[in-house]
Amino acid sequence: MMRSHRCGELGRDHEGTDVELCGWVHSRRDHGGVIFIDLRDAYGIVQCVFSPGEAETFAIAEQLRNEFCVKVSGTVRSRPEGTTNPNLPTGEIEVTASALEILARSETPPFQVDAHAEVDETLRLKHRYLDLRRPEMQEKLRLRHAIISAIRRFFDDEGFVEVETPMLTRATPEGARDYLVPSRVHPGKFYALPQSPQLFKQLLMVSGLDRYYQIARCFRDEDLRADRQPDFTQLDLEMSFVDVEDVLDVTERMFKQVWRTVMGVELEDFARIGYREAMDRFGSDKPDLRFGLELVDLAGVFADTEIKVFRSVLDGGGAVKAITIPGKGDAGRKELDGLVEEAKSLGAGGLVWVAVTSEGLRSPMDKFFTDLERTALRETARAADNDLVLIVADVRTSVVHKVLGGLRTRLAQRYDLIPDYPLEDPRRWRFAWIVDFPWFEHNEEEDRWDPIHHPFTGIVQETLQYLDSEPEKVISKSYDITLNGWELASGSIRIHDPEMQARVFRALGISDEEAEEKFGFLLNAFRFGPPPHGGIAPGIDRIVALAAGETNIREVIAFPKTQTAFDPLTSAPSAVDAQQLKVLHLKSTAPEPEPS
Repeated sequence: MMRSHRCGELGRDHEGTDVELCGWVHSRRDHGGVIFIDLRDAYGIVQCVFSPGEAETFAIAEQLRNEFCVKVSGTVRSRPEGTTNPNLPTGEIEVTASALEILARSETPPFQVDAHAEVDETLRLKHRYLDLRRPEMQEKLRLRHAIISAIRRFFDDEGFVEVETPMLTRATPEGARDYLVPSRVHPGKFYALPQSPQLFKQLLMVSGLDRYYQIARCFRDEDLRADRQPDFTQLDLEMSFVDVEDVLDVTERMFKQVWRTVMGVELEDFARIGYREAMDRFGSDKPDLRFGLELVDLAGVFADTEIKVFRSVLDGGGAVKAITIPGKGDAGRKELDGLVEEAKSLGAGGLVWVAVTSEGLRSPMDKFFTDLERTALRETARAADNDLVLIVADVRTSVVHKVLGGLRTRLAQRYDLIPDYPLEDPRRWRFAWIVDFPWFEHNEEEDRWDPIHHPFTGIVQETLQYLDSEPEKVISKSYDITLNGWELASGSIRIHDPEMQARVFRALGISDEEAEEKFGFLLNAFRFGPPPHGGIAPGIDRIVALAAGETNIREVIAFPKTQTAFDPLTSAPSAVDAQQLKVLHLKSTAPEPEPS
């Protein structure tokens, strides 16, 4: 071994010990002819001292610059009185160097590694190997490792078997989002990288495996957001002979054990909220429960109103709802106009604002309100003096929910209404199960019914009667788990009866021929005694990001892509030469790049 100890493990117990350390120069200081360096490795930082008395070693130390990779030999001693550093675990000791070897020199880094500084993300990702040298980045990767290790231990103890499913498979029904891989030996045909192991894990249940899990790599070609990447990692699990409560139980126990063992947090029992209730109260099926600002229904307030916009919406079966922002009743006109434009950007036709004051209401609509409506509005919206009520009305209730749900989240962040509990405080972690989803959602553009989750999702028996006549009333055996406004996972109990599956396909307008083409291998397997089964697939990247206190999953992935699905480090995706395309029987129709 080139080293006897790690930098971060040295302390007073090692005083007088001769050590050999390896790492990077974190910082260098020259004080009156004595050179100090902070030596950093993956385990911490320790101060090393070079004095002119060791002439050969001192001469080499004069050459050191930040990020040089070096080996230091010396003796551990206590720091002189008054020079200890309480911010470092090794701050009570230092190493007096007797030998120094430069293992590798470094050019001047494009950004500082020794301090957290605002650096352009593209520059960070282009030099990700330097970005990952920062202790805070290494802590996040270690946290990721610890979480995945805890997950594996939990499912091993629960009798699950980890099975790897294929990375090269066939295109899915959502093929527009597949990454395709051309086959050299099957000209004109393509594999697809899996969006999830969904069909394979169901086949494993047919095989009698009973309990399966996998830390699975998945791929999806879609527009990126802070919580999405083109290639991502999920915990995939499936169980036989279970119903909804069984899957919820094992998943909730897994999260509680992970938080307990990795973060030392005892989580409370997860909230259980029906889909309709979540939309009515929060305008979202992934509600952030850390703060209030719940939606209130103003249909009763304006039941007899003469205000045309509210009257037409209510007569048309729509909704009039509001949220109340505490302490913002004194907002200026510029800010209020900005809120109106923000609501419009979310899909609203407009926004009615009402400022509550001790003298009454201040609003462009106040002259149209009756005294009864003023009183009822204030009471129903639970608005106190100096609060601001924001009202949205639309004949499409979904639009009202989308707009107010979006404003609720944005304004809670903007106005600091979200309690900032420490990571170790159980109140920071507001998990919730969202259950009783509708099975279908109506595709307005193509005038058809689509599955909210996927076409193999089970149906609540009591609502099966509506499948052929009123699909909007069909309730699915699906469930999502959310945390602080992020969706962590979707899952469901699957349809395992071939006749029921055929009925669902017909309701979706999928012919027998199309079903055979897309799902034939699964449907054939279902002819041989499939067990009732179900599962869920939490996103590892999102779990780690939240556990680390981050708002972007790129911060907890070693080598992520940018928001344009580009990798500045490797310049992927990249063009390939004509010979490679010829071997794969492909021809590019992309326009030639402009000459530089």
